Amino acid sequence: MPANDDSTAESTATAESTATAESTAMTTDDDDFTVTPYEVSGDVDYDALLEQFGADRLTREQVRQFPDHPLLGRGIYYAGRDVDDYLAASEAGDRHSIVTGVGPSGPMHLGHALVFYLAKTLQDATGATVYIPLSDDEKYLSKDLTFEEIGEATTENLRDLLAVGFDPERTRFVLDTADADVVYPLAATFAKDVTQNQLEAVYGRPDNVGLGFYPAVQTTHLLLPQLVHGAHPTLVPVAVDQDPHVRVSRDVAAKARYPVAKPGALLGKFLPTLSGPGKMSSSEGEAIYLTDDAETVKEKILAHAYSGGRDSVDEHRERGGDPSVDVAFQYLRYFFERDDDRLEELAKQYRRGELLSGEMKLEAVDAIAEFLAAHQRRRDALGDVREELEPYRLTSEERERALEAAGVPQL
Repeated sequence: MPANDDSTAESTATAESTATAESTAMTTDDDDFTVTPYEVSGDVDYDALLEQFGADRLTREQVRQFPDHPLLGRGIYYAGRDVDDYLAASEAGDRHSIVTGVGPSGPMHLGHALVFYLAKTLQDATGATVYIPLSDDEKYLSKDLTFEEIGEATTENLRDLLAVGFDPERTRFVLDTADADVVYPLAATFAKDVTQNQLEAVYGRPDNVGLGFYPAVQTTHLLLPQLVHGAHPTLVPVAVDQDPHVRVSRDVAAKARYPVAKPGALLGKFLPTLSGPGKMSSSEGEAIYLTDDAETVKEKILAHAYSGGRDSVDEHRERGGDPSVDVAFQYLRYFFERDDDRLEELAKQYRRGELLSGEMKLEAVDAIAEFLAAHQRRRDALGDVREELEPYRLTSEERERALEAAGVPQL
């Protein structure tokens, strides 16, 4: 899915004790909010999650070492693990990788897209290798969808991912079902290192045996760059609800049975729904999709975006609005207004009542529509997805190296 202070609390006595330490407190179910890999609701307390998950807040120095990007500079990606190892490798010009993926169950929206554009920025700036897994199997197991429906979603998701513009020499897309020749043997190998107790502590009791096996598949995703290219720092930028997947893979890596280092994590906050706090979801019916045209974006934001303004124009002029809860402003802050000075000026004008809620919404409409127009031009210029995808697939040599590194015999 996609950071450290010096306060990491991992046990280092043995690999087993490290695994135990990282397997606890992986979900939170507070009176006010819930965050798990399969449910996000309420007004999320991100500071409480750091304590609950045992991750470390990004320091100013760490943020400075990353390439300039609003998701980092403005604290949207705000925490993680083993970030220093990744940063040291990127600065030294040594191999370093990013892994972040998507579960194809429908069209991609803004909440999906931002992490991939962050990964593209990191790749362009430092030459990072980027692995993008598409977990079509997990969506079949967890959603009321047929494989045909998921296949259609996968094709459309791939078109959006290809439109981001990753370097094919340094990027690999991995589709669980299409790449089962490498994904399944590795997952079967890692499955022996994930106990039933650990599985239920992290995810609860799975609805079916397929979902019970999926953490081993997710571990394959996160360790695959190292199995292909040798042990090196790997960073996984994900929203905080996906952190448990990272922690399971770190447990497996800590057992030292494979030539890999524990993957690091870069944990982000959720792009809010149009209606207010919470994770943007296609099921909300208010998501802004990557295929929406400018008029559709305008209609959705004007009709649905939660306002931090007052009940009347006169009151707003007198008392001002609150940009911290205004969804249109938050979209600008997360990604779509890249100029920090301009963003601060918008916030000041809103607090003073000089800028009305409708005017703030139109600022967001223009910025988002401009971003989507550029994305859609690249998307529309693509040919057949299968042909466009080919340079991004694992090569036969890479598949062989991954299986050999994990000790999987090959016929």
